Amino acid sequence: MWRRSYGVCSTPGKRPGLPEQLMPGATSTAPFSLARERSFADPKALMAIRNLELRARVVVEGFWKGLHRSPYHGFSVEFTEYRQYSPGDDTRYLDWRLYARSDRHYLKRFEDETNLRCHLLVDQSRSMDYGSLTYTKSDYARTLAATLAWFLHGQGDAVGLLSFDERVRDYLPPRHRHGHLRQLMLALEHPPEGRRTNLSEPLRRVAELARKRGLIVLLSDLLTPLDELERSLARLTAAGHEVVVWQTLDPNELAFAFQRPMLFQDLESQQDVYVDPPALRSEYQRRLTDHCRQAEIICQKLGASFYRLVTDQPLELALVDFLRGRHRRNKLIRRGTPAFSSS
Repeated sequence: MWRRSYGVCSTPGKRPGLPEQLMPGATSTAPFSLARERSFADPKALMAIRNLELRARVVVEGFWKGLHRSPYHGFSVEFTEYRQYSPGDDTRYLDWRLYARSDRHYLKRFEDETNLRCHLLVDQSRSMDYGSLTYTKSDYARTLAATLAWFLHGQGDAVGLLSFDERVRDYLPPRHRHGHLRQLMLALEHPPEGRRTNLSEPLRRVAELARKRGLIVLLSDLLTPLDELERSLARLTAAGHEVVVWQTLDPNELAFAFQRPMLFQDLESQQDVYVDPPALRSEYQRRLTDHCRQAEIICQKLGASFYRLVTDQPLELALVDFLRGRHRRNKLIRRGTPAFSSS
């Protein structure tokens, strides 16, 4: 069983081939024909932007730009109702014909945008503070959370935040009102503080707090024993929540590209371990693959969406996966087909 992420005080060597099961995007379906080369932000350049809210805005605008260049201009095309325009709303959905008749601005509202309340659960344990690039897994996951918050808030949806490590740290209930998005961004700026990861506590807490059905998004490296994950997720899916799990990993955690024996330190327990990476690489990758596969199987069994993101991938790909997954799920629900199959 894979247990923990390790930090190392040396420069990693060249990156060998990754296990096929853990290749970036291995669990993600191919996106629609987006012009990713020109419009998607390079992760290193993106993370150089110090302001988290600005990073989120860059990702969302790049996503829309890529979508405009593709033949697909929306993931949900079933119009359901109108809502009045608010400053900051996407003007692409303004109904100009209705404006000509009423002299008021209204937006078309679509099926996937209606009555959504989202909780973002962000892992802030010490293992998320590892990064072989110029930024950490925590930087990447918090930017993804900020991106989702910016995107959903722009659609008129209520977004909340719950950050955690071994216990719940910050909690903001889902809201869509002036100043709430800024408050959420400020909470996401907090760096990792706690030691170990406890997945059951935040999932239990959000199950108690989310009385109405909604969207629950978990962002974590999942590098912790998964004994309680199935039971905790089952409580949410049984209550009718849509659950999305994003596993965030560093490229070097997958490739284990260190070339010489060295001292590793467990970022959560602070325990030092002397390791010869070339001798252990195959066994390490096998155990990591098994652990990640176990997490994926748990999600599939419960009907939760599971995605793996490597921190050198463009964050726009996460939005593609997110919207395609929700669109596919909603189509199945409207047809009366179960959104998942049990294994």
